[in-house]
Amino acid sequence: MKKVEAIIRPEKFQDLRERLASIGFDGLTVTEVAGTGKQKGKVGVYRSTEFEVTLLSKLKVELVVSEERVDDIVGHIIDACKTNQIGDGKIFIHPIEQVIRIRTGESGTKAIY
Repeated sequence: MKKVEAIIRPEKFQDLRERLASIGFDGLTVTEVAGTGKQKGKVGVYRSTEFEVTLLSKLKVELVVSEERVDDIVGHIIDACKTNQIGDGKIFIHPIEQVIRIRTGESGTKAIY
């Protein structure tokens, strides 16, 4: 099993959600996050005063998938979230040792789906 974490633009989330639903994948966790990278932030103006925003709002989408589905899921994330602009985000893939469903005590891939 693998955990796929994608840091994406907030405006691309609905596209990603629809794409994942179209392939029958609906188990995910979403967290609002802020960060900086090559995008570096931006300059804003409030009441004629400029200010620099160094941390930009993003969404972190987390999915636990079987190893066989990782490449497929990653491809769908890229297709849904890519704008060819700096700041599109990153995907991280981590190994998962065990998954246990609290309600039933099921473990392994049975606990994922």
